[in-house]
Amino acid sequence: MATKVGIIGAGGMLQYHAGGFRAGGADIVAICDVNEAAAGKAAADLGVDNVFGDVGDMLQKLPELDAVSVITPNRFHKPLAVQLLEAGKHVFCEKPPALNAAEVAEMKTAAEAAGKVLMFDFNNRARPESYALMDYIKAGDVGTINSAQAKWIRRTGIPGFGGWFTNKELSGGGPVIDLLHMIDLALFYMGNPEPQHVLAQTFNDFIENKAFKGPWGIPDVADGVTDVESAAHGFVRFKTGQVLSYQVSWAEMNKREEVSVTFQGKKAGGMIRRLFNVDGLDETAVDDCELYVQENGRSVNRSIITEPNEDMGRIRAAQNFVLTVEGEEEPLNTPDQALSLMKIIDATYESASTGQPVSIS
Repeated sequence: MATKVGIIGAGGMLQYHAGGFRAGGADIVAICDVNEAAAGKAAADLGVDNVFGDVGDMLQKLPELDAVSVITPNRFHKPLAVQLLEAGKHVFCEKPPALNAAEVAEMKTAAEAAGKVLMFDFNNRARPESYALMDYIKAGDVGTINSAQAKWIRRTGIPGFGGWFTNKELSGGGPVIDLLHMIDLALFYMGNPEPQHVLAQTFNDFIENKAFKGPWGIPDVADGVTDVESAAHGFVRFKTGQVLSYQVSWAEMNKREEVSVTFQGKKAGGMIRRLFNVDGLDETAVDDCELYVQENGRSVNRSIITEPNEDMGRIRAAQNFVLTVEGEEEPLNTPDQALSLMKIIDATYESASTGQPVSIS
């Protein structure tokens, strides 16, 4: 019997969730959105029969639902996930997991109490390049990763002014939360060590300068709130002695956008990187996926070739959720890992506010 899935949110990420669920053999039976007209259009495009404007109504009328995905502004991730878990549904939630670590802890508790799968769309873990690098890491070719550097930096990438992205109450923060993928990917490669201390600084330069708006996102809201950071730099020490430095920005004086994780292991180093506006290829292609080793007394750089993946692993991540629910695959991420990531993000903001290192319990 195919897993029956409902989707909350008719925005841009819907196509990837739907594609991944169907790739996993699931049956999409409902689309729900507060904008019921948008839900109706999406359902028609996907050939889905049931349309709802209210989550409670969907749960009441479709008790056969096995799982639901949440594609909403960040503020609604926790309340919707808890509502769904308490209703006995598995949950696949868009990133970030929630506004802060305390909310993720509530979601984790609800999942454990319900005995249901709770996963998050950390889609970069599902990229072909990530699978390839993890093959080397799992085989022991890299060894313990002592240090890593995570970047998602933009020169002009503010996703609209005054909308929910720039409203801390609705989003939880700026690029640190929005572009958390490379921090998460570094943690993934490092074996998800437990963080001990964070020292960080945020900046709000250019955050109200329309010249720094990105070419995508949501429309500006003239009387909206813009109270998040434009950039952040930080350093994490883990209880294992491993370390991670990170740089994330929507608006910062860089040459070009860069999305990357570089790491240094006891046996080999490596890097996955995309430099935008370099080769004219699609915006999601990867320029470098490499390992750095010593062989026969010489430094050798291994270039790892993988298949192109224009959806950045989003479809594969949603597929993994379905296959996890059905017991056919291990989950690419867990609530414990999401909680650890959000603790680092919380500590980033606290350290930036206090000017002091922050201990993480």
